[in-house]
Amino acid sequence: MLLLSVVTGYLTEMLILFGIVLIHELGHAAAAKSLGWRIREIQLLPFGGVAETEELGTVPAWEEMVVAIAGPLQNAVMIVIALLIEWTGLWPSVWWSYFIEANLIIACFNLLPVLPLDGGKIVQCLMSYWMPYHRAILYCTWLSFTVSALTTIAALLHIGTQGIKLNLLVIGLFLLYSNWYAYRGIPYHFVRFLMSRELRSGSLLLRGALAQPIVVNGRRRVADILRLFVRDKYHLIYVIDESGRIHAVLPEQRLLHTYFIDKKPGCAVSELFM
Repeated sequence: MLLLSVVTGYLTEMLILFGIVLIHELGHAAAAKSLGWRIREIQLLPFGGVAETEELGTVPAWEEMVVAIAGPLQNAVMIVIALLIEWTGLWPSVWWSYFIEANLIIACFNLLPVLPLDGGKIVQCLMSYWMPYHRAILYCTWLSFTVSALTTIAALLHIGTQGIKLNLLVIGLFLLYSNWYAYRGIPYHFVRFLMSRELRSGSLLLRGALAQPIVVNGRRRVADILRLFVRDKYHLIYVIDESGRIHAVLPEQRLLHTYFIDKKPGCAVSELFM
């Protein structure tokens, strides 16, 4: 990419673009570090980057949103600085115009509601506040995969008219691959979420929290009930019979113990109190 920029005479523009992407990703990294997250690596791409962390599905939703918005926030700060310098006239305005435009494009692109972009992560966090976490990650991945596929198709539709839109095609294929990979990783993602529930539940109980009830019949499988868990909520599971009488009230830890320790995800919840 760097060699191509030298040959075509766009070396300065490419260096500016990569510098903007680097600062964008360092914004994510700084926010993640301030919250105690562990960062595996930072990948830089021509149209953005990815900060890989160890906290997938294991932290409060508000933390994920703070880390997600930290990247575009750096672009906003850089735009303000560029506007101030351009206003003073201390530097040729043509470069600052390009700098501002590049920041706007990167920020707006990353705020699209598509995973793994920042906007997609924010949407997923918001969805997880009012629906079960498993459903939130599943729906958001489906939506992102669909948009990625449509983007790729839109790029290919120009073959017979204006030629393939190469930039759009590369972005579409990148998003398509990322979301297919994310879809296949949903079981792993969800298990990480469940494994973090014990610590999160202890924290909620320590400071006191309103429990959110889950009402099921005794034939419901443990694995199916766990898929009804909502992020940042503590659950009590009410087991009722056909006439509506309560047979048992189980704390969520009981189901997690059955799932992970007893290794009986397929057993009926009624077996836990027989």
